[in-house]
Amino acid sequence: MSNDTDLQERVTPGTLAERAKLFRGLADPSRLAILEALRLGPLSVGQIVAATGLSQPNASNHLRCLSECGLVAGEARGRFVDYRLADLRIDELLALATELLDGPARGVDACKSYRASP
Repeated sequence: MSNDTDLQERVTPGTLAERAKLFRGLADPSRLAILEALRLGPLSVGQIVAATGLSQPNASNHLRCLSECGLVAGEARGRFVDYRLADLRIDELLALATELLDGPARGVDACKSYRASP
């Protein structure tokens, strides 16, 4: 009986919508680039811009979004803010995604059902 309850909790519309929203946020190439850069440690906006090739306003907008969603945390350092991953599990999630793409999910790139972001 507890398995049925666990299953029902996993597939409730609210739970699924929240997870889908998380993955939509991670699906944006600019936000994903920022998160990948932050896997190496705390960075300033300038360092993030240099690492990702994003413009400063674009990087700042995405950092605000990632911060509001709780994926990134910022710490003031004088006039600057150093950003870092808010939770080590984000690093683990990104590493797992790479492992999946190297193995069982290697067909994702050729999948016609998934469209690339513009």
